Amino acid sequence: MRLAISWLILVSAPVFADTAAVLPFANRTSVADPAQSSLDWIGESIAETVRDAIGSRGAVTPSRAETEDAYRQLNLRPLSILTEASMLKIGEALDAEQVVYGSFEFLADPAAVHGIADGSLKITARIFDRRRFKQSSEFIESGNLEDLPALEAHLAWRALVLLTPRLAPPEAEFRSLRPPVRLDAEENYVRGLLARSPEQQERLFLQAAHLDARFGHPNYQLGQLHYDRKEFKQAADWLQKIAPEDVHYREATFLLGLALFQSGDFAGSQKAFQTVADVVPLSEVYNNLGAAQNRRGLPQAVDSLRKALDGDPNDPVYIFNLGYALWRKGDFAAAADRFRAVLDRQPTDDFATLMLGLCLKKQNTKLSDARLETLERLKSNYEERAYLQLKALVNPGKP
Repeated sequence: MRLAISWLILVSAPVFADTAAVLPFANRTSVADPAQSSLDWIGESIAETVRDAIGSRGAVTPSRAETEDAYRQLNLRPLSILTEASMLKIGEALDAEQVVYGSFEFLADPAAVHGIADGSLKITARIFDRRRFKQSSEFIESGNLEDLPALEAHLAWRALVLLTPRLAPPEAEFRSLRPPVRLDAEENYVRGLLARSPEQQERLFLQAAHLDARFGHPNYQLGQLHYDRKEFKQAADWLQKIAPEDVHYREATFLLGLALFQSGDFAGSQKAFQTVADVVPLSEVYNNLGAAQNRRGLPQAVDSLRKALDGDPNDPVYIFNLGYALWRKGDFAAAADRFRAVLDRQPTDDFATLMLGLCLKKQNTKLSDARLETLERLKSNYEERAYLQLKALVNPGKP
């Protein structure tokens, strides 16, 4: 591997960030030569790698989708060279204490024998601390384009050291946790993220998954695409391939639980949601776990649904599901209280009205309406970022 690295880091002390936004790196080459905009994917790839590195160590990072929304709100073009004022506005819109941003330049090799991969690449990054209104000096990575995964990994590790020094492992350990990804697989994956149509996205993600079986990110995206199409079994097939060390693992496992539930595998769904609940005890996770347990007729469904309601006592979904589980258990008085609480919040909820009537009649067996056997209400949102922010406030500096 041909790799030359130069660092120019002149900060007085490492900084710690609870929330760090990572912006797409601008393509400086395309400013002088618009034809080089075909390399824009590199800037997105750098940002994805740094974002993953920070998130994998427990720091809170706004997602790529949230970052795109911030650009849209401010009428800024992603991958463009930002003024300091624009960068600060994006950080404010994302409520991020730290902002990682930068650019890259590509110089083609006129004597290249392996095409564009023989060209040289220079990546320049900075970190702005919005709390102290202080900016780091540039830190730079340079090498051949074919070495992009190694360049990104080293850049990500240095950013992690600066942002969250107490969470950063030694570089050797960091590299061992992040197996290198083939450059062509990374390119297809990032181009898939940038593609506008689901058909283009699927084609590019499939290519990425085929090129590097160790690369979990395209599996996650393919799982999402199939889930959105209600192709639940296909979604589960892709999501089950994602390894526990992947940065998307918990989010993918939550989605896997939904896909398995919708495809009728309630035991598999229960296992997926329990895996997430053991690490991230969110109300939406316990709600879906309880729904899968309830569908299996397990008594622990009530306990799971109580935990969901404890986290958000006013959510009508959690109230309804607990009432439904109590009704199936035969605890009609307690179930009736829950359905009344739902109707207090949503007077037009027809099923809550029906269930309240059944509770008052003390009826839960031999029903002619099959719909009453499948009334569990699922949550599709997964708010791990909010949980991590709260955890960081309670236990600062701990992954």
